[in-house]
Amino acid sequence: MQLSRKELEVSKLSSKKKNKAWIDIKKDWDLYLLLVPGLVTLFIFKYTPMYGLIIAFQDFNIFSGITGSEWVGLANFRKLFSSPEFLNVFRNTLIISVSKIIFLFPLPIILAILLNEIKNLIFKKSVQTVIYLPHFISWVIVSGLFMNLLSVNGGIVNTIISKFGGQPIAFFMEPSKFRPLLVITEGWKEVGWGTIVYLAAITGIEQEQYEAAKIDGANKLQQILSITIPGIAPTIVLMFILRLGSVLEAGTEQIMVMYNAVVYNVSDVIGTYVFRVGLGTSDYSFSTAVGLFNSVVSFMLVVGGNYLCKKFLDKSIW
Repeated sequence: MQLSRKELEVSKLSSKKKNKAWIDIKKDWDLYLLLVPGLVTLFIFKYTPMYGLIIAFQDFNIFSGITGSEWVGLANFRKLFSSPEFLNVFRNTLIISVSKIIFLFPLPIILAILLNEIKNLIFKKSVQTVIYLPHFISWVIVSGLFMNLLSVNGGIVNTIISKFGGQPIAFFMEPSKFRPLLVITEGWKEVGWGTIVYLAAITGIEQEQYEAAKIDGANKLQQILSITIPGIAPTIVLMFILRLGSVLEAGTEQIMVMYNAVVYNVSDVIGTYVFRVGLGTSDYSFSTAVGLFNSVVSFMLVVGGNYLCKKFLDKSIW
């Protein structure tokens, strides 16, 4: 069968691209060689464990292993979606994650814009350091710190409340206070990290744009709205899409070290639920099914978020 002229051109173009790729690899072979350890590590620790997802479709027995356990199909998923306990856990996860997005996602953007307007470099660098340092503190230490600050017996916050005639509040024991506490503590710990990311994005904006805006008579607010925010829009979209991918994570490590049996009803999320069911009751098949559901939904959120950003904002990751 003879190929048409268009097909021949496409074939030649494809061949040229392949040849160019091989030429680039031969030219920078040492740089590509540096990729090998990272790719091998990624394959071993990220892709190889995916074989264990088979457990979600089995009645897994730790002594029989994956190959010897009974196959039960979608039974674990039916159990998952019919479980009242899981429905409550799923609701808690969404409430906590959405609350964090609404209240915490804009904060680093606002802080980065405000810090960018500070002309005193010493003060600016000092503020950056202070708000960034909590990112390196583990949640165990953060939890202990806030437990001391908010303690009913001698905590600074409750001491101040008592001085003004109020009743001490058990922040870690009251369901109505615990979710806001999760949002506040994550904000204290992580907002600085996001601020540094957006500050780096702001420094990439050409200063000539600001100078031109000043000549045209634009004030600071107009410069921020017309230059700064559009300039960091790709970074905002990237961070938002990545944040969507962790919606069902909801800060598992944070909650794990801060919650207790009294607030389980409002704070038990998918991550803590998997931990309790998997290790507490040794129901590995069910906990794997929950984890697989979590991963699939996270993947769909990332793809969906990327699609919507590309469609309505003309910006996306891919």
